[in-house]
Amino acid sequence: MPVFPVETLLLFLTAALALNLTPGPDMLFCLGSGAQRGPRAGLAAALGVATGAMAHTAAAAFGLAGLLMASPLLFEIVRWAGAAYLLWLAWNTFRAPPPAAAGTATSQRDIGRIFLRGAITNILNPKIAIFFLAFLPQFIDPARGSVIVQALVLGTLLNLSGTIVNAMVGMGAGGVGRRLARNPAAARMLNRISGTVFLGMAVRLGLMSRT
Repeated sequence: MPVFPVETLLLFLTAALALNLTPGPDMLFCLGSGAQRGPRAGLAAALGVATGAMAHTAAAAFGLAGLLMASPLLFEIVRWAGAAYLLWLAWNTFRAPPPAAAGTATSQRDIGRIFLRGAITNILNPKIAIFFLAFLPQFIDPARGSVIVQALVLGTLLNLSGTIVNAMVGMGAGGVGRRLARNPAAARMLNRISGTVFLGMAVRLGLMSRT
């Protein structure tokens, strides 16, 4: 296990927290999932996003993310696959029955689906892969040992910070959403808001450039 200088670790953790507190696609996904399906769904979304982020961490550590920077075609394939998936989520969310009509409890199957959606939406965002590849090396020193191990440790710390923030956002939105879901009109509004969030994420990903 590499030993990081205290000043390097503090700088990294501060930067990680600042980045994770900045609203982005992952936070919006957790917010929309929690608001639509409740606190457990918000937590499941955060854990799903965390799973996707760990995949990006491993890809960056082993140099696989560099393929996205080297291959414009691969970048475009991943980008449009992610946008299409988010459009599909938006369509299904707009058409879904209000949470109140579907029952107050969220089933384990629903939780599993939300977890999987969180992982897929994160993995299919090529900008995140490039971000990991650009951000982590700034805090890695080959003199401290294995570069791969250092990248995995730092990526895990970054992901842990993000998971805590996203879980708080998703579960907080879930608490508000559960109260609103008791009103049929508000419940329908929650679906529209969640669908709009997914639609906005799809548009944002579609307009994204490699630079």
